[in-house]
Order: sequence, then C-alpha cells, then structure tokens
Amino acid sequence: MRVISGLYKGRILKTVSDLSVRPVTDRVKQTLFDMLANRVELEGARVLDLFAGSGSLGIEALSRGAAHVTFVEDNSRVAGFIEKNLELLGCDADADVIETDALSFVHRCRESFELVFADPPYEFDQTPEIPRLIFEAKLVRPSGYLLIEHAKDLSFDSTPLYHAGPEKHFGRTVVTFFKHPARQTEEL
Repeated sequence: MRVISGLYKGRILKTVSDLSVRPVTDRVKQTLFDMLANRVELEGARVLDLFAGSGSLGIEALSRGAAHVTFVEDNSRVAGFIEKNLELLGCDADADVIETDALSFVHRCRESFELVFADPPYEFDQTPEIPRLIFEAKLVRPSGYLLIEHAKDLSFDSTPLYHAGPEKHFGRTVVTFFKHPARQTEEL
C-alpha cells in the first residue's frame, strides 16, 4: 500500500497484516481522487476519515494538500499504525487520530469538513444510516462531499438531506458519492 500522488508520492504505508483491515486499492484511490480533483479544493481542506483502517485515504488527502485530517478508528492496534505512518511521513502535526467508534464520533463532532470518507466493514449493519447521520450532524460543508465505500449489494437513494450518486463500481466494491441536495444538478 502506497501514497499515489502529491507530496508523499511513492511512500509505502504499513498496516496490520491480518484481515481486520481492508485497505483501499491503488486503483480505487486513484479513481476517487481523480473524480474529486475538480470538485473539492483539497489544498487547505479539512478531511474526516471515518472507519480509517489503514488511513490511506486520509493520508492521500494530506499528500495532495489537505490542511488537516481527522482519522477515526476504534481498533487501537490499527490506530497505532496510522500514527506511525503519519510520524514517518512527518505530517503528524496535520492530523488527529481518534480511537473511538465512528458513529459515536459522528454524534458528538461539532466540526464540518470539505471531504468525509467512510469505509466501514462490509458486514457493518448500520452502513445504510451513515449518510443520514452525517448530514444531520452537518459534518459535510455545503460545497463538500461524503464518500462511502461499501459492498455492491447495498445501494442508497437520495433524500431531502442529501443527494446520492454517482456510484463507482470496482468488482465487489462500490463507492457512492453524496452531496447536499442543492448541488444535485452538478455532475461528477
């Protein structure tokens, strides 16, 4: 697993060697950041990486100019790898690693972000609730996006709180983009 672009391009990231983490592939990461390139100003952005796992999405955002990333991971061993990677890259001052349950964090967070990544385990039964919870908590700024990586058998509908779509398919993985409904006429 490596950083694919920006300041830390080519740097190798370490994570746990067991199957408790499902790292985002380079192909998925490249596609997502290519799609975001003209839609979210990453330079100076505040980013939230929920269910952070390896932290590779948040670290990629830092590499591409994000000012600050908040990583939320409930597994202390996995969170320790994120902290070590941030230290090795020299960007630990630009990040917070919070060891807590992602949904508990969403309920108590009073900050908003240009970009929110959520990559819950595929078997996480509350994944369908994540967009509602995040948009009700006003965690996504009006010009921002929420991206959820999930299994292909799950789909989301738009609601008055958010617009769901597009979806990008990568085999058994799907990433759904969410934005504020006032922006639904914009194309991704």
